[in-house]
Amino acid sequence: MSKLKTGIIIGSTRQGRFADQPARWIFDLAKERSELDVELIDLRDYPLPFFEDATSPAYGPSPNEIAQKWQKKIASLDGYIFTAAEYNRGPTAVLKNALDYAYKEWNNKPAAFVGYGGTGGTRAVEQLRLHAVELQMAPIRTGVHILLPDFVAVRSGQKTLAEIEHLNDGARGMLDQFIWWASALKAARQATAAGEAKAA
Repeated sequence: MSKLKTGIIIGSTRQGRFADQPARWIFDLAKERSELDVELIDLRDYPLPFFEDATSPAYGPSPNEIAQKWQKKIASLDGYIFTAAEYNRGPTAVLKNALDYAYKEWNNKPAAFVGYGGTGGTRAVEQLRLHAVELQMAPIRTGVHILLPDFVAVRSGQKTLAEIEHLNDGARGMLDQFIWWASALKAARQATAAGEAKAA
């Protein structure tokens, strides 16, 4: 099987965001895995308007050119790792909006999460898991949660994420699960496509 095309989606666009640090950290760890072909995907590069289409993307591509570019990028990937900030006990509006601007492109692919903040982004991640299920993704069980003491240490420059061993251990376990699910789901998608082609 070819390498698993994996997008690490930076889930915040605000000025001075912390998201770049966990995104780059998990990118570097994922690049060590021979099964993965990894790329960073920055929502700043896809300035989507708040969802305003007349119909759901489940029924066809958006008329918006940026949304079409976003849908093509999501369709090209075999799985997703999201960085998740927590705003008022939920995910960022920009990330939820990006999820809403695609549908079938997400289907039957794994989703993993790297949360950060006061509670490690746990409440944001819980909501994102529900969104992922509705979009027919397979959210994996193990996530990474950068709790406040580690967040502050990294934000202040006292440490890097790569120096915090319990986070690295958690990330490696998450990547193990992610690779298993991404491999299984890619094989299943290919088998379904081959069956449909044979029946046509």
